[in-house]
Amino acid sequence: MTDETQDPLSRIKDEIVDSFDEELEMQLEEDRLDELVAEGLIGEGEAALDRRVYFRELFRLQHELVRLQDWVQYKKLKVVVLFEGRDSAGKGGAIKRVTQRLNPRVCRVVALPAPTERERHQWYFQRYAAHLPTAGEMVLFDRSWYNRAGVERVMGFCTPDELEEFFRSVPDFERMLVRSGIILLKYWFSITDEEQEFRFNMRIQDPLKQWKLSPMDLQSRVHWEEYTKAKEEMLDRTHIPEAPWWVVHAVDKKKARLNCIAHLLQQIPYEAVPKPEIILPERMRNADYHRTPVPPEMYVPEIY
Repeated sequence: MTDETQDPLSRIKDEIVDSFDEELEMQLEEDRLDELVAEGLIGEGEAALDRRVYFRELFRLQHELVRLQDWVQYKKLKVVVLFEGRDSAGKGGAIKRVTQRLNPRVCRVVALPAPTERERHQWYFQRYAAHLPTAGEMVLFDRSWYNRAGVERVMGFCTPDELEEFFRSVPDFERMLVRSGIILLKYWFSITDEEQEFRFNMRIQDPLKQWKLSPMDLQSRVHWEEYTKAKEEMLDRTHIPEAPWWVVHAVDKKKARLNCIAHLLQQIPYEAVPKPEIILPERMRNADYHRTPVPPEMYVPEIY
């Protein structure tokens, strides 16, 4: 049974479970899953099996992401991954799963705010180019230069001439990035009208997630059809051999995350990196060393 054929109460319960799983993901290690199942904390039956499969695959893929990260560092690769899609399509959730267990010095996320007055008068790609990776880095863009083909176009933040210049320039810009040695991957997270409405309503009802809703997000509901037309033209005019678009079916958030990560791993051939044996050195001890006590008033009160 797909998400959209479930009754509303079941959908809401599934969304709550998904939020709970987000908290578990950072705390669980793969070898703890069986213990949690035995303790009844994961649950029983078909739904539990789906969650166990999700967790196991997520941990497996994240282990491979760590190996990929090591390879990127070892081979001094430069990787850029763009995450695009409608508001609430699941881009942020996917990015979070990619980066959860990676070194932030190697893999970093770029989520730029609205351009400043100065940036609005620069070359359009200039503020994005400043965040491109150097050798041995992966950069994930949570929205990218494709803002011009989406929200800027629909909400009237750019002129028709500026939009047309973007479409003329972006293929050359991306070819230039690829020629410079950057591995460029572009993902579009695709959801339905009904799914976006459901996710927005869940955010409205959840005080912990209301911050995710901006006035611009709410306006995107009004302009659904205009965003659809903008997306279709964007994919048509910027899907190039050097940097093709990849569309992720994202109505099921868990499947979307796993499918995206699995695909990303397939795009960059990597191998195990030789590593030296790590030996913890002995601590130096000096007879004249005395630890100075910390004043009691400096300690955080132990409420818990």
